[in-house]
Amino acid sequence: MVVQLAEENEAVRISEKFWNASIAELKQGYNVETEERTEKYHCLVCGAAFEKGLIYKDEGQYYEAEKFAALHVDRVHGGMFHWLLTLDKKLSGLTELQKGLLQAFRQSLSDAEAAKELGIGSTSTVRNHRFTLREKVKQAKLFLAVMELAEEKPGASSPFVSIPRTAVMVDERFAITEQENAEILGTYFKQGPDGPLSEFPKRQKRKAAILRHLLQRFETRRKYSEKEINAVLEAAYPDYVTLRRYLIDYGLLDREEDGSSYWVKL
Repeated sequence: MVVQLAEENEAVRISEKFWNASIAELKQGYNVETEERTEKYHCLVCGAAFEKGLIYKDEGQYYEAEKFAALHVDRVHGGMFHWLLTLDKKLSGLTELQKGLLQAFRQSLSDAEAAKELGIGSTSTVRNHRFTLREKVKQAKLFLAVMELAEEKPGASSPFVSIPRTAVMVDERFAITEQENAEILGTYFKQGPDGPLSEFPKRQKRKAAILRHLLQRFETRRKYSEKEINAVLEAAYPDYVTLRRYLIDYGLLDREEDGSSYWVKL
């Protein structure tokens, strides 16, 4: 069964909040937004919300909303440093070696200790990597400044739809503007966005737009049986097996190895 519209967009909203967050918000793992005159702290990882003014209890301790949001990020997601390092290289730009070095730096290991821990030979090698990473920070700051200046003028560029954070096919196929996305959905969902899919296209960009849209028909934080997954997808298109396979291949759905349950990846 297709869920209500308010629930349909949750996975997309979580990704959009994540990508639109400031650096300070990404570091702490939550942001604050006003919804119907009520301020809420939202986890940028899973979307959990904590209402300002309420008191939350955990293991016999009481917390106000913001402190509880911070506690949630640490306990449920292992803290933002750890969680951000789990993101795919195509999203973070970090190699496994660079992730290991960053973990060593966070642990305040010396260059010699880091070299031994990572098995990379010499302190000079670690020192060179440390220098390179710091240069990347400078480059990133300049790039952000230039991009913000370039996009300050209204209409300077057409905004892109957000890429799901779990996507493993992060390339030009997800370079879809909001206008392109609307046109693709209008072409292939002729009876409206909640209707059936007329055909599953061959072009990768069109597939990506359709799969991103179909993901909204599933509830987040819910486990589905294979039969339930198939029912939702078959309502959209007869070849539900193909849709299911692509949703998994693109990193939008995940499943147990034996196929006993499926869920939306966050």
